[in-house]
Amino acid sequence: MHRGSSRFALSLRLPVVAAPMFLITGPELVIEACRAGIVGAFPTVNARTVEELDAWMTRITDALRADSVARPGATIGPWAANLITHSTNLRLRQDLELVARYQPPVVITALGSPKPAIDLVHGYGGLVIADVVNLALAKKAIDAGADGLACISSGAGGHTGFLSPFAFISAVRELTDGLVIVGGGIADGYGVAGAIAAGADLVYMGTRFIATQECRAVDDYKQMVVAATIDDLLVSASITGTPASWLKASLSRNGFDVNAMPDKPERNYDSSSTGPKRWKDVWAAGQGVGAIQAIEPVSVVVDTLAREYAAALARVAALSAASKARPA
Repeated sequence: MHRGSSRFALSLRLPVVAAPMFLITGPELVIEACRAGIVGAFPTVNARTVEELDAWMTRITDALRADSVARPGATIGPWAANLITHSTNLRLRQDLELVARYQPPVVITALGSPKPAIDLVHGYGGLVIADVVNLALAKKAIDAGADGLACISSGAGGHTGFLSPFAFISAVRELTDGLVIVGGGIADGYGVAGAIAAGADLVYMGTRFIATQECRAVDDYKQMVVAATIDDLLVSASITGTPASWLKASLSRNGFDVNAMPDKPERNYDSSSTGPKRWKDVWAAGQGVGAIQAIEPVSVVVDTLAREYAAALARVAALSAASKARPA
């Protein structure tokens, strides 16, 4: 793992990644996140064809290049491509070819080893971050040469983790001084400050960006997120076979009894099914839903996060100063 890669976070307005969300993150959200001074990331599989992915990467790179010219001196965050490196991704080779052409500053690997991306991304000076949910996977990613880890913790939306974010950060810091990103239930600037104080370099936020104007989620999904609290979530393996955090209202709308969820999927969710489709019709969210009060532009969300982050740092500084001033 490249030492000193944590300095990457210092080039941002705010140490936040608009996390890649299946189906609902498109180039619009990525571009606006970067313009706001954070990292914008999207799953390459959201572009349904290689040709569409090519067009998305062209759009992102052209927009950010133009913005850097139009706003000299502005903090423009880097963009990130999220790659599934598991053998089931039959398009991985073509996606990597586009990565080589467009050279995203960050590549986030998921559901497999980061090895397929390491040499290619390092060849043009980019960073490879491995998505992990436990220490065993973290150790494998470090050994493979990843520059950092995206630690998916308890409270995350979609396929969730099970470790406390703070415990996960502490354990991973025993293994590496590389870039550490943590995600799971953090949806305001106060939580960002807490994670940074605990040893993380960046915070993954997915749920916080669902109810944004640039997100590709349908309006009903966004409104459901705005209306939800932490009590409106249910972790269940009933939809995909793997535990994930779902909005109860979405489950009920699609005929599930949230008080008696099966232990494993009982429905056919393939593309030929006429019933509800996972992710598209059954909606996920993380434990940070309570921080979301309205559908807003990404720029407004980041402004709010920045104010909260500054307030949290000021509170810690004031408490520290008061402690030092106290007679021994």
